[in-house]
Amino acid sequence: MSNSDNRVLRLKRKVRIRKNLAGTAQRPRLSVFKSNKYFYAQVIDDRSGNTLASISNLAKDNKAIASNVEGASKLGELFGQKLVAEGIKTVVFDRNGYRYHGVVKSFADSVRKTGVEF
Repeated sequence: MSNSDNRVLRLKRKVRIRKNLAGTAQRPRLSVFKSNKYFYAQVIDDRSGNTLASISNLAKDNKAIASNVEGASKLGELFGQKLVAEGIKTVVFDRNGYRYHGVVKSFADSVRKTGVEF
């Protein structure tokens, strides 16, 4: 399989997942995106179309965090603390078509450790 085939398969999974997920003000959607170099996550209220919180290792504060399993774990802890500070206790997890494995799983587990429920 080529890279373009893998991308098409991920986008098909993304569409299939997103038709059943939606974020509200009480329970926003936690969406993740990963590239080979960076990892991004944001909490979105789909009804109003607002991003409530976001984090990435592209930001100045998190530039030293790598885009691997350990880095995703650190990023997840920081993001979980940020969500708790903003009063967001429960979210709907949107893995964005990625398999729940490796970096995505590490990030999600770290966010859960801080007290945010999925």
